[in-house]
Amino acid sequence: MREKSTIKTRSPEARAVGARLLTGAVLTAAMALGGAGAAFAAQKPTISRKIAPELIAAQKALQGGNWSAGLQNLQKAEAKSGLTAFDHKTIDDLKAYAYVKLGNMKGAENAWEAALQTGACSPQDTLRFTRAVFQLSYNAHEYAKAIDYGKKLIALGQGTPDIYAVVGQGYYLTKDCRNADAYMDKAIVASRKAGRAPEEAYYQVKLRCAFDAKDTAGEVQGFSDLVRLTNKPEYWSDLLRIERQSAGADKNILMIYRLMYNTNTMKTADDYIEMAQLLGDAALPEEATTVVQKALAAGVVQPAQTGRVNRLLAEMQRRSAADQKGIAGYARDANKSPNGQLAVKLGEVYYGIGNYESAVQAIQSGLKKGNVKNLGEAYVYLGLSYQQMHNVAAAKKALANLKTVTAMPKDIRALWQLYADKLS
Repeated sequence: MREKSTIKTRSPEARAVGARLLTGAVLTAAMALGGAGAAFAAQKPTISRKIAPELIAAQKALQGGNWSAGLQNLQKAEAKSGLTAFDHKTIDDLKAYAYVKLGNMKGAENAWEAALQTGACSPQDTLRFTRAVFQLSYNAHEYAKAIDYGKKLIALGQGTPDIYAVVGQGYYLTKDCRNADAYMDKAIVASRKAGRAPEEAYYQVKLRCAFDAKDTAGEVQGFSDLVRLTNKPEYWSDLLRIERQSAGADKNILMIYRLMYNTNTMKTADDYIEMAQLLGDAALPEEATTVVQKALAAGVVQPAQTGRVNRLLAEMQRRSAADQKGIAGYARDANKSPNGQLAVKLGEVYYGIGNYESAVQAIQSGLKKGNVKNLGEAYVYLGLSYQQMHNVAAAKKALANLKTVTAMPKDIRALWQLYADKLS
Protein backbone atom coordinates (compact mmCIF):
# COMPACT_ATOMS: atom_id res chain seq x y z
CA MET A 1 0.00 0.00 0.00
CA ARG A 2 1.30 3.41 -0.88
CA GLU A 3 2.56 5.51 2.02
CA LYS A 4 0.30 8.55 2.31
CA SER A 5 1.44 10.15 5.54
CA THR A 6 3.89 12.58 3.99
CA ILE A 7 1.32 14.13 1.68
CA LYS A 8 -1.22 14.42 4.45
CA THR A 9 1.20 16.29 6.66
CA ARG A 10 2.05 18.62 3.83
CA SER A 11 -1.46 19.94 3.33
CA PRO A 12 -1.50 22.19 6.43
CA GLU A 13 1.94 23.45 5.49
CA ALA A 14 0.72 24.44 2.03
CA ARG A 15 -2.18 26.33 3.54
CA ALA A 16 0.08 28.11 6.05
CA VAL A 17 2.39 29.31 3.32
CA GLY A 18 -0.53 30.60 1.30
CA ALA A 19 -1.88 32.51 4.26
CA ARG A 20 1.53 34.04 4.87
CA LEU A 21 1.66 35.27 1.30
CA LEU A 22 -1.30 37.48 2.11
CA THR A 23 -0.84 38.31 5.75
CA GLY A 24 2.45 40.07 5.21
CA ALA A 25 1.61 41.51 1.85
CA VAL A 26 -0.22 44.60 0.79
CA LEU A 27 -2.55 46.08 3.41
CA THR A 28 -0.07 48.81 4.30
CA ALA A 29 -0.83 50.81 1.19
CA ALA A 30 -4.55 50.58 1.74
CA MET A 31 -4.50 51.23 5.49
CA ALA A 32 -1.93 53.98 5.84
CA LEU A 33 -3.39 57.18 7.19
CA GLY A 34 -0.85 59.02 5.13
CA GLY A 35 -2.43 57.53 2.03
CA ALA A 36 -5.99 58.22 3.09
CA GLY A 37 -5.20 61.64 4.51
CA ALA A 38 -3.26 62.76 1.46
CA ALA A 39 -6.07 61.57 -0.79
CA PHE A 40 -8.57 63.51 1.27
CA ALA A 41 -6.47 66.65 1.10
CA ALA A 42 -6.16 66.37 -2.67
CA GLN A 43 -9.87 65.68 -3.09
CA LYS A 44 -11.15 68.31 -0.63
CA PRO A 45 -12.20 70.83 -3.30
CA THR A 46 -14.61 68.31 -4.81
CA ILE A 47 -16.16 67.10 -1.56
CA SER A 48 -19.61 68.45 -0.79
CA ARG A 49 -19.46 71.44 1.53
CA LYS A 50 -22.21 70.03 3.69
CA ILE A 51 -19.92 67.26 5.01
CA ALA A 52 -16.66 69.20 5.15
CA PRO A 53 -16.87 69.92 8.93
CA GLU A 54 -17.50 66.24 9.76
CA LEU A 55 -14.69 65.03 7.48
CA ILE A 56 -12.22 67.54 8.89
CA ALA A 57 -13.15 66.47 12.41
CA ALA A 58 -12.88 62.81 11.41
CA GLN A 59 -9.43 63.32 9.92
CA LYS A 60 -8.17 65.12 13.02
CA ALA A 61 -9.49 62.33 15.24
CA LEU A 62 -7.85 59.66 13.10
CA GLN A 63 -4.56 61.51 13.03
CA GLY A 64 -4.71 61.65 16.82
CA GLY A 65 -5.43 57.94 17.12
CA ASN A 66 -9.01 58.43 18.29
CA TRP A 67 -10.51 55.81 15.99
CA SER A 68 -13.99 55.69 17.53
CA ALA A 69 -14.42 59.48 17.38
CA GLY A 70 -13.25 59.42 13.79
CA LEU A 71 -15.88 56.81 12.92
CA GLN A 72 -18.62 58.78 14.68
CA ASN A 73 -17.84 61.87 12.60
CA LEU A 74 -17.74 59.81 9.40
CA GLN A 75 -21.12 58.26 10.24
CA LYS A 76 -22.56 61.74 10.81
CA ALA A 77 -21.31 62.80 7.39
CA GLU A 78 -22.69 59.65 5.80
CA ALA A 79 -26.12 60.25 7.31
CA LYS A 80 -26.61 63.52 5.43
CA SER A 81 -28.72 63.49 2.30
CA GLY A 82 -27.72 64.44 -1.21
CA LEU A 83 -24.17 63.09 -1.05
CA THR A 84 -22.24 62.48 -4.26
CA ALA A 85 -20.58 59.22 -5.22
CA PHE A 86 -17.26 60.95 -4.54
CA ASP A 87 -18.41 61.82 -1.02
CA HIS A 88 -19.33 58.22 -0.32
CA LYS A 89 -16.05 56.92 -1.71
CA THR A 90 -14.06 59.27 0.52
CA ILE A 91 -16.10 58.42 3.61
CA ASP A 92 -15.84 54.66 2.94
CA ASP A 93 -12.05 54.86 2.53
CA LEU A 94 -11.59 56.67 5.85
CA LYS A 95 -14.06 54.34 7.59
CA ALA A 96 -12.08 51.32 6.37
CA TYR A 97 -8.91 52.77 7.82
CA ALA A 98 -10.56 53.38 11.19
CA TYR A 99 -12.01 49.85 11.23
CA VAL A 100 -8.58 48.33 10.61
CA LYS A 101 -7.14 50.31 13.52
CA LEU A 102 -9.98 49.07 15.72
CA GLY A 103 -9.35 45.49 14.63
CA ASN A 104 -12.69 45.22 12.83
CA MET A 105 -11.42 43.65 9.61
CA LYS A 106 -14.87 42.69 8.38
CA GLY A 107 -15.97 46.31 8.74
CA ALA A 108 -12.89 47.44 6.80
CA GLU A 109 -13.56 44.88 4.08
CA ASN A 110 -17.15 46.02 3.69
CA ALA A 111 -16.16 49.69 3.64
CA TRP A 112 -13.54 49.28 0.94
CA GLU A 113 -15.92 47.11 -1.07
CA ALA A 114 -18.57 49.84 -0.77
CA ALA A 115 -16.01 52.43 -1.92
CA LEU A 116 -15.37 50.37 -5.03
CA GLN A 117 -19.09 50.22 -5.76
CA THR A 118 -19.51 54.01 -5.74
CA GLY A 119 -18.09 54.31 -9.25
CA ALA A 120 -16.01 57.30 -8.11
CA CYS A 121 -12.65 55.58 -7.69
CA SER A 122 -9.56 56.69 -9.53
CA PRO A 123 -7.41 53.92 -11.06
CA GLN A 124 -5.10 54.21 -8.06
CA ASP A 125 -8.03 53.91 -5.64
CA THR A 126 -9.43 50.95 -7.54
CA LEU A 127 -6.16 49.08 -7.26
CA ARG A 128 -5.69 49.96 -3.60
CA PHE A 129 -9.19 49.00 -2.52
CA THR A 130 -9.26 45.83 -4.62
CA ARG A 131 -6.03 44.63 -3.04
CA ALA A 132 -7.41 45.30 0.42
CA VAL A 133 -10.70 43.45 -0.17
CA PHE A 134 -8.76 40.57 -1.75
CA GLN A 135 -6.58 40.20 1.29
CA LEU A 136 -9.23 40.68 3.92
CA SER A 137 -11.70 38.30 2.28
CA TYR A 138 -9.05 35.61 2.02
CA ASN A 139 -8.01 36.05 5.65
CA ALA A 140 -11.70 35.78 6.61
CA HIS A 141 -11.90 32.45 4.72
CA GLU A 142 -14.28 33.98 2.18
CA TYR A 143 -12.53 32.13 -0.59
CA ALA A 144 -15.07 32.66 -3.36
CA LYS A 145 -14.85 36.44 -2.83
CA ALA A 146 -11.04 36.29 -2.60
CA ILE A 147 -10.93 34.41 -5.90
CA ASP A 148 -13.16 37.03 -7.51
CA TYR A 149 -11.05 39.95 -6.27
CA GLY A 150 -7.83 38.13 -7.10
CA LYS A 151 -9.02 37.83 -10.68
CA LYS A 152 -9.87 41.53 -10.66
CA LEU A 153 -6.32 42.29 -9.53
CA ILE A 154 -4.94 40.15 -12.32
CA ALA A 155 -7.14 42.01 -14.80
CA LEU A 156 -5.65 45.24 -13.42
CA GLY A 157 -2.18 44.02 -14.35
CA GLN A 158 -1.27 42.71 -10.89
CA GLY A 159 -0.65 39.11 -11.90
CA THR A 160 2.22 38.49 -9.48
CA PRO A 161 3.20 34.96 -8.43
CA ASP A 162 1.67 35.49 -4.99
CA ILE A 163 -1.65 36.69 -6.37
CA TYR A 164 -1.92 33.72 -8.73
CA ALA A 165 -0.94 31.38 -5.90
CA VAL A 166 -3.50 32.68 -3.43
CA VAL A 167 -6.24 32.49 -6.06
CA GLY A 168 -5.12 28.92 -6.75
CA GLN A 169 -5.16 28.09 -3.09
CA GLY A 170 -8.59 29.61 -2.77
CA TYR A 171 -9.77 27.24 -5.47
CA TYR A 172 -8.15 24.32 -3.66
CA LEU A 173 -9.85 25.24 -0.40
CA THR A 174 -13.20 25.33 -2.23
CA LYS A 175 -12.45 21.87 -3.64
CA ASP A 176 -11.93 23.01 -7.22
CA CYS A 177 -8.67 21.28 -8.04
CA ARG A 178 -8.88 21.87 -11.78
CA ASN A 179 -8.66 25.63 -11.30
CA ALA A 180 -6.30 25.29 -8.34
CA ASP A 181 -3.86 23.40 -10.55
CA ALA A 182 -4.21 25.93 -13.36
CA TYR A 183 -3.55 28.94 -11.12
CA MET A 184 -0.58 27.28 -9.41
CA ASP A 185 0.85 26.73 -12.88
CA LYS A 186 0.33 30.44 -13.55
CA ALA A 187 2.13 31.24 -10.28
CA ILE A 188 5.04 29.04 -11.31
CA VAL A 189 5.28 30.66 -14.75
CA ALA A 190 5.03 34.15 -13.23
CA SER A 191 7.79 33.32 -10.74
CA ARG A 192 10.16 32.20 -13.43
CA LYS A 193 9.29 35.21 -15.55
CA ALA A 194 10.14 37.41 -12.55
CA GLY A 195 13.50 35.65 -12.24
CA ARG A 196 12.76 33.88 -8.97
CA ALA A 197 12.33 30.25 -7.99
CA PRO A 198 8.71 29.16 -7.47
CA GLU A 199 7.60 28.51 -3.89
CA GLU A 200 7.38 24.92 -2.67
CA ALA A 201 3.78 25.67 -1.66
CA TYR A 202 2.77 26.07 -5.31
CA TYR A 203 3.79 22.49 -6.05
CA GLN A 204 2.42 21.19 -2.75
CA VAL A 205 -1.07 22.35 -3.65
CA LYS A 206 -0.80 20.62 -7.03
CA LEU A 207 0.48 17.52 -5.27
CA ARG A 208 -2.36 17.53 -2.80
CA CYS A 209 -4.85 17.75 -5.65
CA ALA A 210 -3.23 14.73 -7.29
CA PHE A 211 -3.38 12.82 -4.01
CA ASP A 212 -7.04 13.71 -3.47
CA ALA A 213 -7.83 12.50 -7.00
CA LYS A 214 -5.81 9.28 -6.48
CA ASP A 215 -3.78 10.36 -9.50
CA THR A 216 -0.52 8.42 -9.15
CA ALA A 217 0.97 9.98 -12.26
CA GLY A 218 0.17 13.41 -10.83
CA GLU A 219 1.81 12.48 -7.53
CA VAL A 220 4.94 11.33 -9.34
CA GLN A 221 5.01 14.58 -11.28
CA GLY A 222 4.44 16.59 -8.11
CA PHE A 223 7.24 14.95 -6.17
CA SER A 224 9.51 15.14 -9.21
CA ASP A 225 8.88 18.88 -9.45
CA LEU A 226 9.62 19.30 -5.75
CA VAL A 227 12.85 17.30 -6.07
CA ARG A 228 13.83 19.43 -9.04
CA LEU A 229 13.11 22.57 -7.04
CA THR A 230 14.63 21.63 -3.67
CA ASN A 231 16.47 18.29 -3.91
CA LYS A 232 15.20 17.53 -0.40
CA PRO A 233 15.58 13.89 0.74
CA GLU A 234 11.97 13.71 1.94
CA TYR A 235 10.69 14.42 -1.56
CA TRP A 236 13.10 11.90 -3.06
CA SER A 237 11.89 9.36 -0.50
CA ASP A 238 8.21 9.80 -1.36
CA LEU A 239 8.90 9.81 -5.09
CA LEU A 240 11.02 6.67 -5.05
CA ARG A 241 8.67 4.74 -2.80
CA ILE A 242 5.75 5.46 -5.12
CA GLU A 243 7.80 4.38 -8.13
CA ARG A 244 9.06 1.26 -6.36
CA GLN A 245 5.49 0.00 -5.97
CA SER A 246 5.03 -0.17 -9.74
CA ALA A 247 8.58 -1.08 -10.75
CA GLY A 248 7.69 -4.67 -11.57
CA ALA A 249 10.80 -6.71 -12.44
CA ASP A 250 13.59 -7.15 -9.91
CA LYS A 251 16.08 -5.32 -12.13
CA ASN A 252 13.80 -2.27 -12.10
CA ILE A 253 13.34 -2.44 -8.33
CA LEU A 254 17.12 -2.63 -7.95
CA MET A 255 17.51 0.47 -10.10
CA ILE A 256 15.20 2.33 -7.73
CA TYR A 257 17.06 1.00 -4.70
CA ARG A 258 20.28 2.34 -6.19
CA LEU A 259 18.64 5.75 -6.33
CA MET A 260 17.36 5.43 -2.77
CA TYR A 261 20.83 4.46 -1.59
CA ASN A 262 22.51 7.36 -3.37
CA THR A 263 19.93 9.93 -2.23
CA ASN A 264 20.17 8.78 1.40
CA THR A 265 16.51 7.85 1.56
CA MET A 266 16.81 4.26 2.78
CA LYS A 267 14.56 4.23 5.85
CA THR A 268 14.49 0.75 7.31
CA ALA A 269 16.60 -2.38 7.60
CA ASP A 270 14.16 -4.04 5.19
CA ASP A 271 15.18 -1.53 2.50
CA TYR A 272 18.85 -2.41 2.91
CA ILE A 273 18.16 -6.13 3.16
CA GLU A 274 16.08 -6.27 -0.01
CA MET A 275 18.62 -4.20 -1.93
CA ALA A 276 21.46 -6.44 -0.77
CA GLN A 277 19.54 -9.57 -1.75
CA LEU A 278 18.79 -8.15 -5.20
CA LEU A 279 22.45 -7.24 -5.64
CA GLY A 280 23.41 -10.77 -4.62
CA ASP A 281 20.97 -12.20 -7.16
CA ALA A 282 22.57 -9.91 -9.78
CA ALA A 283 26.01 -11.41 -8.97
CA LEU A 284 27.20 -8.20 -7.29
CA PRO A 285 28.12 -9.38 -3.77
CA GLU A 286 30.76 -6.66 -3.38
CA GLU A 287 28.18 -3.90 -3.52
CA ALA A 288 25.76 -5.97 -1.44
CA THR A 289 28.38 -6.20 1.31
CA THR A 290 28.70 -2.41 1.39
CA VAL A 291 24.93 -2.01 1.59
CA VAL A 292 24.58 -4.38 4.55
CA GLN A 293 27.49 -2.73 6.35
CA LYS A 294 25.82 0.65 5.91
CA ALA A 295 22.58 -0.72 7.37
CA LEU A 296 24.46 -1.82 10.47
CA ALA A 297 26.30 1.50 10.72
CA ALA A 298 23.04 3.46 10.32
CA GLY A 299 21.55 1.77 13.37
CA VAL A 300 18.34 0.76 11.61
CA VAL A 301 18.71 -2.99 12.21
CA GLN A 302 16.35 -4.09 14.97
CA PRO A 303 17.41 -6.77 17.51
CA ALA A 304 15.08 -9.31 15.93
CA GLN A 305 16.76 -8.73 12.55
CA THR A 306 20.36 -8.93 13.71
CA GLY A 307 20.83 -12.65 13.10
CA ARG A 308 19.39 -12.46 9.59
CA VAL A 309 21.45 -9.41 8.69
CA ASN A 310 24.67 -10.93 10.01
CA ARG A 311 24.07 -14.13 8.03
CA LEU A 312 23.41 -12.08 4.88
CA LEU A 313 26.58 -10.07 5.47
CA ALA A 314 28.66 -13.21 5.97
CA GLU A 315 27.32 -14.75 2.77
CA MET A 316 27.96 -11.62 0.70
CA GLN A 317 31.46 -11.27 2.16
CA ARG A 318 32.23 -14.89 1.30
CA ARG A 319 31.06 -14.48 -2.28
CA SER A 320 32.82 -11.13 -2.62
CA ALA A 321 36.13 -12.60 -1.44
CA ALA A 322 35.85 -15.35 -4.03
CA ASP A 323 35.12 -12.79 -6.76
CA GLN A 324 38.05 -10.63 -5.82
CA LYS A 325 40.43 -13.58 -5.95
CA GLY A 326 39.36 -14.15 -9.53
CA ILE A 327 39.52 -10.52 -10.72
CA ALA A 328 42.76 -11.01 -12.67
CA GLY A 329 41.18 -13.90 -14.56
CA TYR A 330 37.98 -11.95 -15.15
CA ALA A 331 40.04 -9.11 -16.59
CA ARG A 332 41.84 -11.44 -18.99
CA ASP A 333 38.58 -12.98 -20.14
CA ALA A 334 37.02 -9.53 -20.61
CA ASN A 335 39.98 -8.37 -22.72
CA LYS A 336 39.77 -11.46 -24.93
CA SER A 337 36.01 -11.37 -25.36
CA PRO A 338 34.79 -9.91 -28.68
CA ASN A 339 31.77 -8.35 -27.00
CA GLY A 340 31.59 -5.91 -24.12
CA GLN A 341 29.40 -7.74 -21.63
CA LEU A 342 32.25 -9.22 -19.56
CA ALA A 343 34.09 -5.90 -19.42
CA VAL A 344 30.98 -4.10 -18.16
CA LYS A 345 30.41 -6.78 -15.53
CA LEU A 346 34.02 -6.42 -14.46
CA GLY A 347 33.48 -2.70 -14.13
CA GLU A 348 30.50 -3.31 -11.85
CA VAL A 349 32.69 -5.51 -9.63
CA TYR A 350 35.32 -2.79 -9.50
CA TYR A 351 32.63 -0.31 -8.49
CA GLY A 352 31.52 -2.60 -5.68
CA ILE A 353 35.01 -2.72 -4.15
CA GLY A 354 35.53 1.03 -4.54
CA ASN A 355 38.04 0.95 -7.42
CA TYR A 356 36.26 3.62 -9.44
CA GLU A 357 38.98 4.39 -11.98
CA SER A 358 39.19 0.73 -12.98
CA ALA A 359 35.38 0.61 -13.09
CA VAL A 360 35.32 3.50 -15.57
CA GLN A 361 38.01 1.95 -17.74
CA ALA A 362 36.34 -1.47 -17.82
CA ILE A 363 32.83 -0.14 -18.54
CA GLN A 364 34.08 2.21 -21.26
CA SER A 365 35.97 -0.68 -22.85
CA GLY A 366 32.85 -2.82 -22.80
CA LEU A 367 30.69 -0.08 -24.29
CA LYS A 368 33.17 0.41 -27.14
CA LYS A 369 33.07 -3.31 -27.96
CA GLY A 370 29.26 -3.34 -27.93
CA ASN A 371 26.86 -6.24 -27.50
CA VAL A 372 26.23 -5.23 -23.88
CA LYS A 373 23.13 -6.94 -22.52
CA ASN A 374 22.17 -4.35 -19.92
CA LEU A 375 23.10 -0.94 -21.26
CA GLY A 376 21.07 0.74 -18.54
CA GLU A 377 23.19 -0.75 -15.77
CA ALA A 378 26.37 0.04 -17.70
CA TYR A 379 25.55 3.75 -17.97
CA VAL A 380 24.35 3.91 -14.34
CA TYR A 381 27.54 2.37 -12.98
CA LEU A 382 29.65 4.52 -15.28
CA GLY A 383 27.85 7.63 -14.03
CA LEU A 384 28.08 6.58 -10.37
CA SER A 385 31.78 5.80 -10.75
CA TYR A 386 32.45 9.24 -12.19
CA GLN A 387 30.40 10.75 -9.35
CA GLN A 388 32.58 8.97 -6.79
CA MET A 389 35.60 10.42 -8.59
CA HIS A 390 34.02 13.91 -8.23
CA ASN A 391 33.80 14.29 -12.01
CA VAL A 392 30.23 15.61 -12.11
CA ALA A 393 30.31 16.64 -15.77
CA ALA A 394 31.32 13.13 -16.85
CA ALA A 395 28.74 11.59 -14.51
CA LYS A 396 25.97 13.71 -16.03
CA LYS A 397 27.12 12.82 -19.54
CA ALA A 398 27.15 9.10 -18.77
CA LEU A 399 23.68 9.15 -17.21
CA ALA A 400 22.34 11.23 -20.11
CA ASN A 401 22.93 8.18 -22.32
CA LEU A 402 20.06 6.43 -20.52
CA LYS A 403 17.61 8.28 -22.74
CA THR A 404 18.68 5.96 -25.57
CA VAL A 405 18.09 2.78 -23.55
CA THR A 406 14.53 1.98 -24.54
CA ALA A 407 14.72 -1.39 -22.78
CA MET A 408 14.71 0.49 -19.47
CA PRO A 409 11.24 1.72 -18.42
CA LYS A 410 10.66 5.38 -19.22
CA ASP A 411 9.80 6.35 -15.66
CA ILE A 412 13.03 4.86 -14.30
CA ARG A 413 15.05 6.66 -16.96
CA ALA A 414 13.30 9.86 -15.92
CA LEU A 415 14.29 9.23 -12.29
CA TRP A 416 17.94 8.83 -13.21
CA GLN A 417 17.82 11.95 -15.37
CA LEU A 418 16.39 13.84 -12.41
CA TYR A 419 19.19 12.45 -10.24
CA ALA A 420 21.77 13.55 -12.81
CA ASP A 421 20.24 17.03 -13.04
CA LYS A 422 20.69 17.51 -9.28
CA LEU A 423 24.35 16.42 -9.17
CA SER A 424 26.72 19.17 -8.22
